[in-house]
Amino acid sequence: MPQIPEKIHELTVGQLSARSGAAVSALHFYESKGLISSRRTTGNQRRYHRDALRRVAFVRAAQRVGIPLATIREALAELPEERTPTREDWARLSEAWRSELDERITQLSRLRDHLTDCIGCGCLSLENCVLSNPDDVFGERRTGSRLMVERDGAQRKPQKRQREPEDCR
Repeated sequence: MPQIPEKIHELTVGQLSARSGAAVSALHFYESKGLISSRRTTGNQRRYHRDALRRVAFVRAAQRVGIPLATIREALAELPEERTPTREDWARLSEAWRSELDERITQLSRLRDHLTDCIGCGCLSLENCVLSNPDDVFGERRTGSRLMVERDGAQRKPQKRQREPEDCR
């Protein structure tokens, strides 16, 4: 990992990328979303304050646990301008995000528990399919998949294509 001398207070996008492990494109994306900021040189090159390293680490850690970028941006907006998140900031924010994560875990566990039934079905129209057809209106009238739209109360049967003589070659 490249070392940056302490006297250098600004980083190029390449240096920030190398130190943070985030791709340059990700850093540009984070900047466009207001998660980090830079100043432009007279040559229109980006320069990031060294504090951007901690902000990027904060963003990436929050993303790894499933926090949406909009929520991360709101959390960073609560911090005074240019201040990097501290350990106390992380503790406070992660506590606030805990209930949201617990709810997502509960939802995913519920989906996982119902997944086996739907894989076995094939048509994804079981009587109680909670993944693709939670209200399963068709399941009350018929079983199996629904390939053709009903017209006038009768189901249309697919027509077979007549083979042309040149198809038999």
